Formats: sequence, structure tokens, C-alpha cells
Amino acid sequence: MRRPRNLAATIGGWSARHRWAAILVWIAFVAVATVAGNAVGTVGMRPYEGLNGDSRAAEEILDGAGFPEVTAETVLVQRRDDRLTVDDERFRAAVDAVRRAVLATGEAENVRTPYDTPPAPVTADRGTALVQFTMKGDARTAADRVGRVLDAVADVQRRFPDLRVAQAGAASAERTFGEVIDEDFVRAERLSLPITFGILLAAFGALLAAAVPVALAMTAIFAATGLLAFTGRLLPVDDMTPNLMLLIGLAVGVDYSLFYIMREREERAKGRGRERAIEIAAATSGRAVLVSGVTVMVAMAGLFVTGNGLFMGFAEGTILVVLTAVIGSLTVLPALLSLIGDRIDARVGHGTVRLLTRGRVTWPRLLGVRGGESRLWRAILGPVLRHPAIAATLSAGLLVALAVPALGLRIGPQGIDELQGEQAIVDTFRRIEAAFPGGAEPAVVVVKARDVTAPEVTAAVDEFRRRALATGAFREPIVAEVNPDRTVARITVGIGGDGGDETARRAVRTLREDLLPGTLGRVGEAHVTGDAAAWLDFNDRLAVSIPLVFAFVLLLAFVLLLAAFRSIVVAVKAIVLNLLSVGAAYGVLVLVFQKGYGEGLLGFTSSGVITNWVPLFLFVILFGLSMDYHVFILSRIREAYDRGMRNEDAVAHGIVSTAGVVTSAALIMVAVFATFATLSLLTFMQMGLGLAVAILLDATIVRAVLLPATMKLLGDWNWYLPRPLRRLPRLHHGGDDDEEPADRPLGVAGPR
Repeated sequence: MRRPRNLAATIGGWSARHRWAAILVWIAFVAVATVAGNAVGTVGMRPYEGLNGDSRAAEEILDGAGFPEVTAETVLVQRRDDRLTVDDERFRAAVDAVRRAVLATGEAENVRTPYDTPPAPVTADRGTALVQFTMKGDARTAADRVGRVLDAVADVQRRFPDLRVAQAGAASAERTFGEVIDEDFVRAERLSLPITFGILLAAFGALLAAAVPVALAMTAIFAATGLLAFTGRLLPVDDMTPNLMLLIGLAVGVDYSLFYIMREREERAKGRGRERAIEIAAATSGRAVLVSGVTVMVAMAGLFVTGNGLFMGFAEGTILVVLTAVIGSLTVLPALLSLIGDRIDARVGHGTVRLLTRGRVTWPRLLGVRGGESRLWRAILGPVLRHPAIAATLSAGLLVALAVPALGLRIGPQGIDELQGEQAIVDTFRRIEAAFPGGAEPAVVVVKARDVTAPEVTAAVDEFRRRALATGAFREPIVAEVNPDRTVARITVGIGGDGGDETARRAVRTLREDLLPGTLGRVGEAHVTGDAAAWLDFNDRLAVSIPLVFAFVLLLAFVLLLAAFRSIVVAVKAIVLNLLSVGAAYGVLVLVFQKGYGEGLLGFTSSGVITNWVPLFLFVILFGLSMDYHVFILSRIREAYDRGMRNEDAVAHGIVSTAGVVTSAALIMVAVFATFATLSLLTFMQMGLGLAVAILLDATIVRAVLLPATMKLLGDWNWYLPRPLRRLPRLHHGGDDDEEPADRPLGVAGPR
């Protein structure tokens, strides 16, 4: 009887038979995508594209209004003891030195000191003063040019060691963040690649087998980053997107190759011929890679529902890198395995490398793997299958307990506290805020009309100012500016609160709902933006988006799993188990980054909130990544079940036969994500730890205990499919029976 073939097997078979064509096409694809992408360059997001609602509309009007962009910088001059004041000659000399130094760079203008009229701010005790100026030229390049000014201010500090002289501002902050991010990701790459290679070396016990997955993952990342330059023309992405692509691409790219190579080696160990082993690996592990990769991409696509440019850019980059990793695993990997053959098991080296490559301390040996099955995991699985109700209750209870703190999750925007470690600019910002507490950034009212200088518009502006001050929620200065063609007015309004509290939010609502409709809204198009407004709009949009994203991801994941495994129970249970993993990760994030447990160990200072975009991003990426192990293990269970094993035996076989690869794959993901928990930005620390914890829990408690326990309890009900759904296409989950000739050529059907 003709053996069913799936798409992954068909692609893998063709690639193995035409190995040089497959390899050359992949190399050409990576080279062209990388070179062309670098030549084209990525398009960054415009300021309004990361916003939502009314604040986005306001910023979009301002973006095309032609207002001169001003980049403000501040130099803090502060005494180190109680002796000096602004009135002393030494203090004045330092301030004058700052003025001369910043002007001498040719990059500064509009310098204002405490000795000018009007004066720059000075504290009541006269011990702290500010020197304020703006950067010359294009605001978009200010961060690139501010280095000369920073060096000049640093030189003044060296000349006046008895005073604290330090600079902070928009351009210097952007420059610092950029430098820190670049340094961090270079360090993360240097850490994650050797760690990943070491785990693969321990998993395979062979240098070439360890090198192939890393090389495939990195080429997929290069290609995806190059493609981003083209897709970014249609949907611009945030600057952080390529960094996320590195994080996700390395993890999934290596894991997909690991699944594939492990199965090919297992089949070779059974005596299969080289070509036959590759075909079986393509039909089984290749199919699992295809299903899990599509699931990750579907989950990430849920972020498009938000309508937020930041989330949509993350989705775009992640989908690209997962897609290229899947394509590489299904095409060039079988071609490489066909070309390399048994040389992939070659052991070389000396010292520690020889110890590893001789197989003395490989993961399969440590896990007691013999004949493709793990004695260690079988020992763990025994009690679980003997007492499934107890095992399921205890493991589910642990995950629920970890998830409980997530009920108190609080989100907040990224601020200067985002930058961890010994960064001088963070200390400077905090000292300025402590000396001159200014509360929230002002709200910005944007008015668009045919002529904003017309009498009816100026009268409306005066009426708006009068009514705003009368509410007591707003304060001077209320300043109106007009763009060059007089079609847009920008009005800044002082508000209370800190930008993210209820006072600031109430002020924004008062502007939008009470003041604008009766004043500026009568003479033109009026919107409100600013930090408080943007934060309010983001939260409002998130409240609407989260149910839609969850529904989109869960529904499509259910459909994919239903089609893959022809079981409603398997599909529903996979979703529930993944939600438990995600919930537990949320709980750990709250305990660590919100409540501050482990600050000293991880070397950070808690801001009391989780960065606003992290929880939703974690949900979609974790939901997708968790499917890797679920699909891989369930494929082996279903493969055994379809061959006639009893449900309990099929569960045990599926778990223990995949223990080595799942353990190695989980360790790789945990290691890669954990390196990102060591970075200087709090957001990346949160994301790295959240991903690492979730994957660790998923690969151990969920897959080794909760999954087999629930499958034992449900018995043959695991594979329940209602009669109306039995018309779904039946997908093949395994290779041929053992009686199949070991050296049957690729593509030749044999008996079933």
C-alpha cells in the first residue's frame, strides 16, 4: 500500500535528492537578502506610529505641520557640600565655563544660565542650578552630534571637581540608550552563541552536528533581517525589532534543527539507510517543525489586531525570522544531512572537547538514553502514570500558585528607570527631578484649521485658556505656537500629576470631553497629545485589543492543532496547558520585577511596574514557542498510537523517546533567553526572564508531568473527534513500519 506523504516529507525528500541545488539556493537566498537589505536599509517608525487614538491623530498632524524641532539639553551644576552657592565666584566660574564649552562645540545655541534674564532655574537653597540650551541643526541627527557637547561638559567637570557638572537631555539620552543597547546585544550574542554551541555539543557529542544548527539559525537571522528592510517599507518597525529577531531566531532556529537531526540520528541508529533516515526525519520531525512554526507565526500575527505600530513591527520581524528558520530547516537541513552523511557524528578535538565528543558526558548519556529512549525520564514518568490524578493536581496547583501574583500585575511606560547599571545620565536625570520637581510633562493641544490666526480661532484660544485655568486642573504657562503656513496651532498646557497617575489622566479627559468641544473644537479639528494622553490612549487601546488578540491566537491555534492531530481534546488541552505556562511566567515577573524579589541577585532596581508592551508580547511569543515541545511530543505519541500502541504505552513512549531532544532544546532556549535577562535595559531583563521561566516550566512540569498525567486520565478520549469533523484530512505522523527496507531510495513507496 502506498505510504501517505506530508508536505515536510515531500520537501525534505526533494532537498536530499537535489542536495547541491538546495544548498546553493539557500546560500544565494541568504546572500541576496542580506546584501540587498543592507543596501536598502530599514525604515524607522515615525513618532506617531507607535501611538493610538487621539494622541496619534495629534502627532500625525504635528509631524507634517513644519514646526521647528527643538532638542533641549540641560547641564546640572550642583555643589557637593554646603559651602558653595550660585552667588559664589567659584560657582559662577563653573557655569560660565559650561556656557563657553558648549558654545565652542558649534552644536549648541540658545544657552541660558542662572545669571541671564530670564534666569535658568535655581533651587531655593541656591546650591543647584541648571544651564539650558538647545542643539543646532536637524533634531533627527542630534543624538549623533551630541557627543562633542558631552565631552566638553565632562572637561568642565574635571576642572571643577568640587562641583557636580553633568549633562542630560533628549539627545544625550538617545545616544546613551543606543550605545547601551548596542553593547548589550553584542555581549548577549557573544554569550548566547558559545552557550548554545556547548549545549548542542553535549547533546550530540559531535562538533559538526553541533555546528550545523547554529550556522542554520544565524543564516536564517541574516536573511530575515535583510528581508525586514523590504517589508519595513510597507510597515515600519521599531529600532528594537532586529534585536528581538536575534533573540527569537537563535532559539527557534537551533531548536528546529535539533528536532530534525536528533530524529535522523535515531533512525540511523536503528539501521536505516542514510536517505531513508532523512526521509523519516522529514516526515516526522520536519512535520512537527512545520506545525510548530506555523503556530508561532499565527500567534505573532495576533499582534496585528492591536493596530499599534510597536506591536505590529514586533510581529513583522518575528514572523519573518521564524518563517526563514522553518524554510531552512525543511530545505537546506536535509540537503546538508544528505551531503555530510555519517561524518556528522565525527568526534575530534582534545581536552574538554574530546571529553564531550567522545560521548562521556553527552545529554543522552546523562539522561540515560538507550535505543532512543531515556531511562531517567522513564523513571520519572513511572510514578506520574501510576498516580495521574495526584500528579496532575500537584503540578497544576504549582503552576496556578505561581500565576496568582499575576492578578496584581501593573504596567507602565518606559522611562529613565529603564536603564539599569552605572549610567551617569540616569543619576543626572534623578538629581534634576529631585531638585526641580516638575510633575507631569505638559499636555499638548493641537488645532488644525484653514487659518489658525483668524479672529474666531484666536478668540477660541483665549476662551480655552480662561476656562482651563478656571477648572483648577491646569496651570500656566499655557503657550500657543503657530506653524509657518498658519494651519496648525500647538498649545502646551501645564497639568498636575506625574504623567501616569489618575490626576494626569483626569486632566486629559477634561480637555477632550469638556474643554475642547465648546472652544477649539468649534473652529477646527482639535486633539490632545503629550505623555499623559499617549499613556491613556495606549491603555484604552490595550484594554480593547487584549481580548481580541487572545481570541485570535487561541482560536487559530485550536484550528491548527485540531487539523494536525484530529482531536478536540488534544487541541483544547494544549491551549489550557500553554495558558498555565504563560500565567506562571506572568506571576514570576510580578514577584521579581514588580515586587523586587531577587533584585540583588539579578542586579537591578525595581521600577514597581512591568513595561507596558511586555505582557502582551510575552503571551503571543510564549504561546507559539510552547507549541514546539507540545507538537513534537504529541507527534511521537500519536505516531505510536497510530501504530497500534495502547494510549498509556504511547504516552510513555512519546515522552521518554523525546526526552533527550526536548531537554536539550529547552536548555538552549532557556540559556538564550537568560542571557537577555543580564542586559542593562529593564524591559529586556523582564522579557528574557519571562521567556526563560516559561520555557523551563513548560519543558519540565508541563510536558513531563502534567501532559502525561492528563493523557493517562483521559485515556482514548484524548483522540476524540466528533463525527461531523471526521472529514478533516488525515495527516501522517510517522515513518514506515520497521519492516520497511532500511535502504529504500527516497520517494519510493513501500508496504505499510
